[in-house]
Amino acid sequence: MHSRGAERLPGVAGSPHLLLVEDDPGDAFLFEELLTEVQPNVQITVASTLAEALASLRPEVQCVIVDLSLPDASGLDALRQVIARAPTTAVLVLTGLADAHVGVQAVAAGAQDYLVKQDVDGALLGRAISYAIERKRADESERQLVEARAVGRENARLERGLLPVPILADGTLRHLTRYRPGRDRALLGGDFHDTVQTEDGTVHAVIGDVSGHGADEASLGVRLRMAWRTLVLAGHTGERLLSTLDAVLEHERWGEEIFTTLCMAAIAPDRRSARLYRAGHPCPLLFGPSGVRALPEGPHGPALGLIPGADWPAVDVELGDAWGLMLFTDGLIEGCVGEGGERLDLDGLEELARAAHGRGERGDVLVDGLIAEAERLNGDVLSDDLAVLLLSRGDL
Repeated sequence: MHSRGAERLPGVAGSPHLLLVEDDPGDAFLFEELLTEVQPNVQITVASTLAEALASLRPEVQCVIVDLSLPDASGLDALRQVIARAPTTAVLVLTGLADAHVGVQAVAAGAQDYLVKQDVDGALLGRAISYAIERKRADESERQLVEARAVGRENARLERGLLPVPILADGTLRHLTRYRPGRDRALLGGDFHDTVQTEDGTVHAVIGDVSGHGADEASLGVRLRMAWRTLVLAGHTGERLLSTLDAVLEHERWGEEIFTTLCMAAIAPDRRSARLYRAGHPCPLLFGPSGVRALPEGPHGPALGLIPGADWPAVDVELGDAWGLMLFTDGLIEGCVGEGGERLDLDGLEELARAAHGRGERGDVLVDGLIAEAERLNGDVLSDDLAVLLLSRGDL
């Protein structure tokens, strides 16, 4: 196995590296000479066996020219092994006059083109290599586009499950949500939220966070949200609802380490009070005429999926005539503040919300501003998934 120096091949950007797999020294020499006629300094590595070729496949190799008759492999088997080892590299196959039909089969099997040895000259070889490399790039781009579209469709289906249309008939309430997956992973996370008004006039709201990131967690979040909505519409509330969700999680999760934090609020029909349940989740923020405060820690239970038979006690909250109740996942408060690595945490978010509320910010401006300020303090977009649900009444 030996190599020659590098330069550009006509029609191909950069300095391509070619791997010639040919066991006949005379044919290998001839092909090297033909290539140097087209481009004297193109880099060529020659391997005389398939084993040598597979060992020589490096990321910098842009095209493999492989004879389909080798000592340790023959026919399409050699081609398949090369493609399996280097699926993003262009492959050009060599055949004899009697085996030209095999070249057609090779193209069907994944090669970019084939050449009959006896018909090859320098110009034809140069054009074939350039074409093979560019065609492979086009095929790879198309494949990535198809995969991106498939992922996009899958994400859209998951997002429709994670971002439901609220069942809310009370026109005196304003309903606002934000959902932002950790897009640096190009996958959805397990945050979810929902709002349902039942026949007695109570408005039920939930926000939750499945541990971990990705499509599996997103799928589990969708199932938990749908289970929550179904249970609420069936008349289940409070600890009974949470116990049932805990059982659903136990049967739906793929490992015992998977848990879900959750905050649930039931707003009374007169809209002046709420009953709050927390399962290992951050406290909501309450906006009122006198300012902003995090609701008291109070009694609460563990995250779902951690302790069998756990209790989730309720906390009753007076809301008054005008109020805003903001539920959120911990992705909003886990960003850093400055260069010391200190977290924003609930106290920091409360301070930001108090300042924004004091400036008269409401609704979309308020929520989007809080997210933007958390990102600014973090020095970059927040890496964790986040969800926000804001219900408000009056000028709040």
